[in-house]
Order: sequence, then structure tokens, then C-alpha cells
Amino acid sequence: MKGKRGRMVLRSGLVFLAIVIGLYIVSYALDSTATWQALQTSGSILYGILPVLALVIAMMVLVNYLLKPKQVARHLGAKSGAKGWLLASLAGIISHGPIYVWYPLLQELQDKGMRPGLSATFLYNRAVKIPLLPVMIYYFGVTYVAVLMTAMMAASLLEGKLIDLALTKPGATS
Repeated sequence: MKGKRGRMVLRSGLVFLAIVIGLYIVSYALDSTATWQALQTSGSILYGILPVLALVIAMMVLVNYLLKPKQVARHLGAKSGAKGWLLASLAGIISHGPIYVWYPLLQELQDKGMRPGLSATFLYNRAVKIPLLPVMIYYFGVTYVAVLMTAMMAASLLEGKLIDLALTKPGATS
């Protein structure tokens, strides 16, 4: 079944690529200057996200080869407890780059047993930007930033718990 699903995903990806290339050809025929500018912009965006994309792909390779489903379930699964919430929160805070490059890694982890609520907590905590903290403190003060960060982290945990409650099958523990 997984082989068939993989072929379907590959086929749909190739169809999407062919459609995008076709649209660029049509666009180039209509306005070559604007199309060339769009291609240059797309290229510069791709160049900008390549380091994070490479990091995420490397992490996915490591997750696939080093982590077994039992390990993921122990650290991020239904019985992971406070350790799972802490790991998801810290990983979200220290992660960088565009959010969409992290989706495949989170899917891999969920396929191996990670709870959906921990994925939500990870994604929510990405809003905490450590490099921006000095600027925020300069403009808003330490008290405001401390209260804001605490509220954001607490909200991430609440959101994760709500996601788990909504998506967890009856009888499973979280």
C-alpha cells in the first residue's frame, strides 16, 4: 500500500511540476520580461531557503534511519508527559526558516507516533523568535516581553492539549 501511495504522490508532484512549467511557458509568451523577473524572484527565494531546506531534509534522513517508532512514541507519544511538551516547545523556539519546510518532518514524526498536539505546540512556539528578543526588549521593556513570551508558551501548550483532545481516539492517554 505504501508503494502505491508513494507512486501516486510522485505522479501528482510531477503533474504539478508540468503544470507550473506550462504556466511559465504561457506567461513567457505573453510577457517575457515579467516572467523573467518572476523566475529570478523564485530563484532568489529558493536560494534563501536552501540552507533550512537542507537542514530539514538531513533531519528527516536522521529521523528515518536513527529513530524507531518506539523511541518517538516514548519521547513524543501518548505517554511522553511533560518531557514531550518540553521537547516540542523548545524545538519550536529554536527552529528557524520558513514554516512550510518543517511540515514534512512533523509528518514523519507523526507517522512514527508523535502526538498531533505536540506538532501544534512546536508550530505555535515558532512565533517566539530568540534573535528578536533584544529588539523587543529595547522597544517594549523586559516585563512586557517576559509576559508576552510566557503567555505565548502557555497558549502553545493549551492549543496542543486542545488539538490532542480533538484528534485523539477515545481510550488513548495523553
